[in-house]
Amino acid sequence: MSRIAIIRKKAKLRGLFGIRARLVILALILVCPLMLDRIRLLEHTRATQLAAVANNVATLAQRASDAQREVISSVEAVLKSAAYIHAGASQIGRSCSILRASLRVDLPSIRMLSVADKNGLVYCSTAATFVGARVGDRAYFRRALELHDFVVSDFVVGAQSGKGTILAAYPVSAVDTGEEAVLIAGMNLDWLSDIMTNLAGHAGLSVVMIDGEGTVLAASPNQRSQIGFKLDRAPLAFALGANPPEHELATSHDDDDRLLAVSRIPGTNARLVMTLDENVVSAAIDQEIRTAYLQLGLVCLIALLGALIAAERLIVKPISMLTSAAQRFAHGDWAARANRAKLPSEFQPLARAFNAMAAQLGQRERELLETNNNLSMMASMDLLSGLGNRRGFQNRLDFEWVRAVQNGHCLALLMLDVDHFKMFNDSYGHPEGDACLSRIGEALAGVANDTGGFAARYGGEEFCLLLPETDAAAAVVVGEMVRDTIERLALPHRSSVFQRVTISVGVAAAVPADDAVPSDLLEAADAALYAAKHRGRNTVVEHGLMRTAAPAAMAIAS
Repeated sequence: MSRIAIIRKKAKLRGLFGIRARLVILALILVCPLMLDRIRLLEHTRATQLAAVANNVATLAQRASDAQREVISSVEAVLKSAAYIHAGASQIGRSCSILRASLRVDLPSIRMLSVADKNGLVYCSTAATFVGARVGDRAYFRRALELHDFVVSDFVVGAQSGKGTILAAYPVSAVDTGEEAVLIAGMNLDWLSDIMTNLAGHAGLSVVMIDGEGTVLAASPNQRSQIGFKLDRAPLAFALGANPPEHELATSHDDDDRLLAVSRIPGTNARLVMTLDENVVSAAIDQEIRTAYLQLGLVCLIALLGALIAAERLIVKPISMLTSAAQRFAHGDWAARANRAKLPSEFQPLARAFNAMAAQLGQRERELLETNNNLSMMASMDLLSGLGNRRGFQNRLDFEWVRAVQNGHCLALLMLDVDHFKMFNDSYGHPEGDACLSRIGEALAGVANDTGGFAARYGGEEFCLLLPETDAAAAVVVGEMVRDTIERLALPHRSSVFQRVTISVGVAAAVPADDAVPSDLLEAADAALYAAKHRGRNTVVEHGLMRTAAPAAMAIAS
């Protein structure tokens, strides 16, 4: 990459990171950390709140699980008591009547109590509708006979009642090996659900108890409609797959940001499943976080606008004012100054320094212009005669020519030559020749002042007199005036036929045309001077500049 390309890239970067951009970045550096810290605190509060809710719910869920265990344990205790009673009463042949008379079945957790023989035929029940029912094909019945222990069924629908329930079975053989009857208790699902009532006040929380197949056995009040139906797919898969130790919870999160917790009910296939929707729990804090982000955006926007306005008014505008004053000063407005009254106090020392510098530079510039004018004047003057030199004459001729073209005025030119000046120098010497030319210059300057013309020394002993707005006749009169003035100086010249210094004058006058040039007038006056010398000198000859087919054609009119 070339050095020029690198310099251009650096210039672009400097343009991007100008004063405005730097102030904006500074404002963001000041504001953003405060707002981001607030958001961080809100996020931390959110996480803390979710953790607190999760811990609280876990505690409540554990209590609900313990309560369900107590219910199951109370049912088991009832069945074991009934088994002992049945075993003792069967010896006297009155087991059913004694059992029904001795046990109260108005417990809130038990709906009915029945006794079935080894084939599953119910021959005794606290509810008459269940007598004669057959349960031998039920899995819980067969398992109770096999294990000789307390068994709880999954969700079943009673053939007689047509209602969903769960049944607990306990074989009498567990207390009396000679008896093969099985005690069956129908559990009250409403009572199991009522135990979870204390969990209903937590937003986003649902707690259900499911059997080994995933059917909902009991639920908190806001989930009662799910009893008898399968649990949702995601919680169901986790609940059936989790196998936490007793008195502990297994937790996880699903794809919908829901916290899942599972607790086993000892002695059964049942599980207590808790689902906590964190979006519902954190809705309020999430709204605060969204508000904080919105406030961050607004604050950043306000900071950006404030920084831009501050940069514009406090820095960019004063710099622009100083720059404008400097540019006006650079373009020749020497009076340009910075207005200190409109500048902030920080820029006033700079404005004072600029004004002082401008005043000093203005003074120097004026002095320089004056010096340049003097030098230009000196460069355009002939020091010997005190008149303009050839350069000064040419500049004045060009100027007057243009003015004559614009105004349509006539412009006249007189070319003068000192007669026999070489012989004068040979006779009197060069110092006297210089003195002679000086006297002639003074006389010619006086005529120029009187006629409003411009006199110059054209070279050597040649002089010229430019007469603006003068026609040929008036120019001839001025030429005679000049010739007479020089002759009356009475400067001695022994080598001249006139015995004094004289001049020859050539006069040319014309109204400049668009296609003419100043050199045309100069050539015409020079031709007239040449003619004056040939006519015997000390005379004035006019040259007529006339339009013909050829623009440069000239004729001597005498």
